[in-house]
Amino acid sequence: MSRILYTIIQFTWGILQSAAGFVVFIRNVRSKHFIYHGSIVTEWKNSTSVSLGIFIFTTSSPYFADKIKDEFPQDEIYNRIITHEYGHTIQSVMLGPLYLFVIGIPSTVWAFIPVLVKKRRENKISYFAFFTEKWANYLGEKYTGEKALGNIVID
Repeated sequence: MSRILYTIIQFTWGILQSAAGFVVFIRNVRSKHFIYHGSIVTEWKNSTSVSLGIFIFTTSSPYFADKIKDEFPQDEIYNRIITHEYGHTIQSVMLGPLYLFVIGIPSTVWAFIPVLVKKRRENKISYFAFFTEKWANYLGEKYTGEKALGNIVID
């Protein structure tokens, strides 16, 4: 898909999440920004990452970096996170207005509800085993040719 078509789709079919992403972008306007395969990446001070339409908000110091530092160097973790988050932007292109309901809400629940975090931690379940995250990894790798986070355990 061309970057022009990708941008048009994100600002029409994906307008809900892109509008939300624009608000977050404005709130982080002084942060570092760059373009990645047509998406607008903002390196924010949060320890988690998120995608909202064409916008990717990523951290240079993820909360789980120490847990996987023997597996991946810091710069590789960063690159893999961006590839994963780019996969979410492709989900936005595919699902349009359904993205927030099919991907955004379930992903947020999976990430932050304490009982689910505890279950992942106790059973050593990868955060990326959940359908929204596994699919984002797949799409990110498919459309960029780069590696995403795979099935690593981060909790």
